[in-house]
Amino acid sequence: MSNRILITPRSLSSGGHPGLMPLTEAGYELVFAAVGSMPTEADLLAAIPGCVGWLAGVEPVSTQVIAAADKLRVISRNGTGIDNLPVEILAAKNIAVCRAEGTNARGVAELALALSLTAMRRIVPTHQALVNGKWSRWIGREMQGARVAVIGLGAIGAQFAGFALGLGADVNGFDPFAAPDRVLHDRFARTSLVDAIRDANLVSLHAPLPVDGRPLLGSALLATLAPGAVVVNTARAGLVDADAMLAALASDQVGCYATDVFETEPPEPSPVLLHPHVLLTSHIGGYTVESVDRTTRAAVENMLEVLTRHAT
Repeated sequence: MSNRILITPRSLSSGGHPGLMPLTEAGYELVFAAVGSMPTEADLLAAIPGCVGWLAGVEPVSTQVIAAADKLRVISRNGTGIDNLPVEILAAKNIAVCRAEGTNARGVAELALALSLTAMRRIVPTHQALVNGKWSRWIGREMQGARVAVIGLGAIGAQFAGFALGLGADVNGFDPFAAPDRVLHDRFARTSLVDAIRDANLVSLHAPLPVDGRPLLGSALLATLAPGAVVVNTARAGLVDADAMLAALASDQVGCYATDVFETEPPEPSPVLLHPHVLLTSHIGGYTVESVDRTTRAAVENMLEVLTRHAT
């Protein structure tokens, strides 16, 4: 019987993380497809045959890779999103899919807050001006009294909403699926997407991609923001229409677009990503010591539960 488990998250693929020890202690051999980087399809095709388990990251998984997964019983994500997985094909092959839900929420929510404050206070251009010998000062704005839209009220969005409320913002949240009591505060309201975005000074995105694949934020909604608004995206690149965002940046309707997520990683240069009012981080939302520890433990526990069930 095969005992191989594929490990592909970039935070784990160099090996040695103590959270992986329960797998080796249970007698499994760990396979690393691409050390320290996101594996390509060729990497996955070479590594997946014979593996009964796969501790997966955000790398795209094609139908060809699943076809080559001759022994696979479970894919355990070290996070929540499964947009990168061909879920229907996995279900047809009776391959279980597990998610480490909420384990990286604090890390991502804190990054969203950091990006929000950095953009609102124009910290990056101020720093760059000083480095270049210029004494440039831009007026910023405070979170207290700001109108904030939180799109998606899962574990991450709810934490970010709590941060914004704690700093004195008025928060409108949109999520058609979250429980009615997800966020309770006298300055918080559940609204439609349109009402949440309208006149917002700050929008923070924490939603999955729509089923139809269309962006949530296009030109029509961007036009309803307060002039000079900040948009923060730590969720999915596809939530934002790139052409509409470029136009909104050019007209100063959006004062800053801050994103931690991209269509491909690392991203190709593009007019949006090269715009001077765009703030970029390299998908580091859940890349904290604490978040990696929590997600690894949860993903390993989920995988072992499935494999143990199959063994009995």
